[in-house]
Amino acid sequence: MAGPLNGMRVIELAHIMSGPICGMMLADMGADVIKVEKTPDGDDSRRFSPVLPCGESASFMIVNRNKRGIGLNLKMEGGREVLRRLLADADVVIENYRAGTMEKFGLGYEALKLLNPGLIYCSISGFGRTGPYADKGGFDLIAQGMSGMMSMTGEEGRAPIKAGSPVADINAGILAALGIAAAYANKLRTGLGQVVDTSLFEAGLQQMYWPAANYFADGTILPKMGSANSTSAPYQVFASSDGWINIGAANQNNYERLLEVLQMPALADDPRFRTNADRMANREALVQLLNERLVTRTTAQWMEKFDVVGLPAGPVLNVAEAMAHEQAIARDMIVETQHPVAGSVKGLGLPIRFSDDAGTSQRPAPLLGEHTFKVLLELGYGEEEILALQQQQAVLLR
Repeated sequence: MAGPLNGMRVIELAHIMSGPICGMMLADMGADVIKVEKTPDGDDSRRFSPVLPCGESASFMIVNRNKRGIGLNLKMEGGREVLRRLLADADVVIENYRAGTMEKFGLGYEALKLLNPGLIYCSISGFGRTGPYADKGGFDLIAQGMSGMMSMTGEEGRAPIKAGSPVADINAGILAALGIAAAYANKLRTGLGQVVDTSLFEAGLQQMYWPAANYFADGTILPKMGSANSTSAPYQVFASSDGWINIGAANQNNYERLLEVLQMPALADDPRFRTNADRMANREALVQLLNERLVTRTTAQWMEKFDVVGLPAGPVLNVAEAMAHEQAIARDMIVETQHPVAGSVKGLGLPIRFSDDAGTSQRPAPLLGEHTFKVLLELGYGEEEILALQQQQAVLLR
């Protein structure tokens, strides 16, 4: 695997989303990531919709690219012994089990540190491994609600809603990868590993910088504002004649550019809208006036004019439009692998660019147990030993 993390060995015990996203990011950057799945059914996301006609889940495949996959039964001593051998010289292990699960198997950090002092043990959980909620399970929905995100998402007077994407899950995976990279840099210096601990709850809280700033400053709790912004106006979505367009006139220069394009010079001298503070105080009136003009042309027509003057603006795209956008293609954000069962599979690329030794998408998500035999051979097991482990149902071979 090419990439700046080439040489890092990662054992991924994680399932569904946050942990697999962490593992995929590391794999995309060159780490050798071995995904360990429970037997006989594997990662729960293998059964998430949509399931393709070939029986593989699109949800599983999009977050497990570039990994090798093995199937182990950790309820069997043979399966636990295989895992110990894997971890004996690994750099990183990622797990997102409920608290106490790894300890129950005799594979908690304190035990593994004796086996491998250089092991970086990354734990992703609902609420973190300390504090009064350490034993509680968590999901993205719960984290979005408890972090404050849902209380300010949507329109005023409407029920709380979550973000359309599982942002707490995704952000937790990114934070875990960042923590692992930092711990790996320390390991290269000291030879020692450590615990990296993050959670969905903290990943949700981290999204709240500006709302928290308002609250810490003077106790203000920001209301729901739809697509509008609490610090500047106009900065929100507007209707055009054929769709929607986001306009970011967040400072005086951009506001004046907007008025120039809309041919509404009178608003520049209107005392209600002269400064950003004035515009925030009279935002609803301003938005109504701007909407009346913006609905007279298409999104594309407005975008052409906004681009001429350098006004930050962009269309609101649906998923199909976003995946086909020329900028997404140019930035290699749409990648394709050849899966042995599903055929050509598209996914989202690594959203980081390196000037040297860039990671590339080479390997599709593994079939359940696809690499068990080869990985066990690498660990020093003989063929007869591997077949005996299979007979004991300690491992799954494909």
